[in-house]
Amino acid sequence: MEEYFAHETAVIDEGAIIGKGTKIWHFSHIMSNCRIGENCNIGQNVVISPDVILGNQVKVQNNVSVYTGVTCDDDVFLGPSCVFTNVTNPRSAVNRKSQYARTHVGKGATIGANATIVCGHDIGAYAFIGAGAVVTKTVLAYALLVGNPARQLGWMSEYGHRLHFDKDGIAECPESKQRYRLQNGIVEKITE
Repeated sequence: MEEYFAHETAVIDEGAIIGKGTKIWHFSHIMSNCRIGENCNIGQNVVISPDVILGNQVKVQNNVSVYTGVTCDDDVFLGPSCVFTNVTNPRSAVNRKSQYARTHVGKGATIGANATIVCGHDIGAYAFIGAGAVVTKTVLAYALLVGNPARQLGWMSEYGHRLHFDKDGIAECPESKQRYRLQNGIVEKITE
């Protein structure tokens, strides 16, 4: 008996590794040699390509294609119809499968609906990419990006709230009460 759920319309290719408690919904295609962690949710009309790695508790919303070259840590949220590319200069008549660029999405990051992530640019842990943003460069941990091309507007907490730093570079999440420090353009959670 399978330890995951797959809707009867989902296609699961041989060699795909799917973790316990994961749910795969209507018309999704899970291709060979990919690895999906435990307790993930794969929405409708999703494609997970070969060699993709998704951590535990990753949520992939409807109409997302996660192409070869993409890896996601635990707790990543991929919003509806967000897009990953994997070749920087695609041409239909030129085979560039050996030139796929890598994109890594860090733990707890959110990529909003209809956002586009141009390949070769990693997304830091707990970063927040707004709906419709087009990411053309590497994104720092906890950074908030919006627009086309995406630009950084500020910083977000691990609970998804905008951080407002005081004169000493300290901010507190209004929901979790976790504190953060901004120093030299880098945000870190205060654990002391």
